Amino acid sequence: MRKSEVIAAESVACLNSALARLRDIWEEIGIPEDQRLQRTDAVKRHVNLLLTRMIEEEENLRQRLLKSIDVCRKELHTLCVELQLPPFEEEEEETTILQLEKDLRTRVEVMLKQKKERMHELKLLKERDQDLCDILCTSPYHIDSACVPSLQELDQFRRHLAGLSAEKERREAEFKSTKKQIILCMEELDRLPDTSFERDVVCEDDDAFCLSKENLDALQLLLIQLEEQKMKNQILCEELRSKITELWERLQIPEEERDSFAVHMTGSKGKTIKALQDELNRLQELKLQNIKRIIEAIRLELSSYWDKCFYSAAQRQVFVPFNSEDYNEDLLCHHDAEITRIKQYYELHKEMFEGVQKWEDNWRLFLEFDKKATDPNRFTNRGGNLLKEEKQRAKLQKMLPKLEEELKVRISAWEEEQEQEFFVNEKKFMDYVADQWETFHQDKEREKQERLMKKNRQLEEEMYYGSAPKTPNKRRVLGPSTPSKCRKLNGTSISSSSNSTLRSAFSGTMCHSPVSRPPLCGGKPGLPSRTPTRVFKTPQTKRLEKNKENMSQLNGTAMSGGCYLTIPAQRNISVNSVASTYSEFARDSTNSDSTSSQSENFQKPQDLTPTPIS
Repeated sequence: MRKSEVIAAESVACLNSALARLRDIWEEIGIPEDQRLQRTDAVKRHVNLLLTRMIEEEENLRQRLLKSIDVCRKELHTLCVELQLPPFEEEEEETTILQLEKDLRTRVEVMLKQKKERMHELKLLKERDQDLCDILCTSPYHIDSACVPSLQELDQFRRHLAGLSAEKERREAEFKSTKKQIILCMEELDRLPDTSFERDVVCEDDDAFCLSKENLDALQLLLIQLEEQKMKNQILCEELRSKITELWERLQIPEEERDSFAVHMTGSKGKTIKALQDELNRLQELKLQNIKRIIEAIRLELSSYWDKCFYSAAQRQVFVPFNSEDYNEDLLCHHDAEITRIKQYYELHKEMFEGVQKWEDNWRLFLEFDKKATDPNRFTNRGGNLLKEEKQRAKLQKMLPKLEEELKVRISAWEEEQEQEFFVNEKKFMDYVADQWETFHQDKEREKQERLMKKNRQLEEEMYYGSAPKTPNKRRVLGPSTPSKCRKLNGTSISSSSNSTLRSAFSGTMCHSPVSRPPLCGGKPGLPSRTPTRVFKTPQTKRLEKNKENMSQLNGTAMSGGCYLTIPAQRNISVNSVASTYSEFARDSTNSDSTSSQSENFQKPQDLTPTPIS
């Protein structure tokens, strides 16, 4: 049982107890029955009136709660619409009127607070938007101030303001940077602000300037105009300085005089331009006074540019005034025009000419290495120079075709772009290269024929007159260091030691032993010496020292049985021609070692005759 029900039962018990007490009092007093009825009826009326009033009050409370619930429901619906929220849904479980009213009233208060916060934020955002619009000279953000903005609308508004703030910062930075450049340009040009806009930019505070797009465009236009004027002044100053420097060189102006004018060789202010113009006018007058020397200097420069542009003699002769000796102002003008034209022509084709010059330099170096390859003295070089030269020569042989192909592609592309042909010495580049290679091969063939003719003449002379003996370089013979065999002659022991040498000659001729030399055989003098049964192997000759000459076999005499054996003329082998390259030299040297070791084992000749000793 609820406590309220217990209290109600206690109230009824109290009422019954009170009525019983009243009846006891009435009984004790002796009040008659009819008055008891009246007094009991009065108690009833009082109790009914009190309970009725209490019931009415509670009923009024119920009605107020119900009315409050209806009002809250309406307000919730309106707020959900204004705040663009989904409709409020009440809890499905049964609740009392008082709890429902409390829940609804609390929800209304929360939504009213949200509405107030949104409206306040909207007010602040609109104020900030107005400030940015005043600075940037743009229209305010369109949003209804009377309506409660949604969360999405507020977020879009915030992003819009963030964009405006970033644009404001960007425009401020652009304005400050442009203003700084404008001030520098005006200082460089010695110019003061003329228009009201220029004064607003240069003289007024930065905050006072309206950062509208139109103003910034006008600001950029002003800067472009000033920079163009500055560029024109710089170009004019550079032209004046170039002319002044050129005239200084032509007139050979002393360095002291040039240094005194050096303060005007930088900058492009108005006073600098005036000073440069005055100096140029002064030099022009001096030029007319020294016209002959200046023309000769221009001719030297013309020759240099003709060389750079690979002009042929016919192309150079086209400029007739080059050989004129009538030195006057017209001749100087012709030379100035020609040097200007050839400079422009060189600059226009500079990349091509530099590529051709690179090929020319490599070609010249290739010819030098090829010429050195035919020099016999190159084998006497020390320090690995020969190997370095061969490596460079091989590198050039690989690089020249690549460079030619690269230039061919570049020149073809250039000719297609310029719609004109590129000439080197009045020839197309590839024709010019082909002529160079053809000349090179012709020279090589001519040298080859000359060597063959010289060799044939030498052979004819040797056949007719005989060959002159040549003393070979002394070489150490490889062999054992101890005597190998001893023969006794007249009681004297003759040993063949390691320092014994074999006499040989490159031309294949025989060198007889001296008359006073005793015979080396052990037989009696005057008796014919017998053919030796044992063949002595000639010690293997050492690799020719320091690559002096390349030879295949050695002709000479062998000592045996007290006589010198002459190698037959059919086996005479002349000196090989000098190798043209290091690789050929190395290959021939290897072959020479192998053949030499085989040919030096003397076999028993059929036609050998002992040489008598007188």
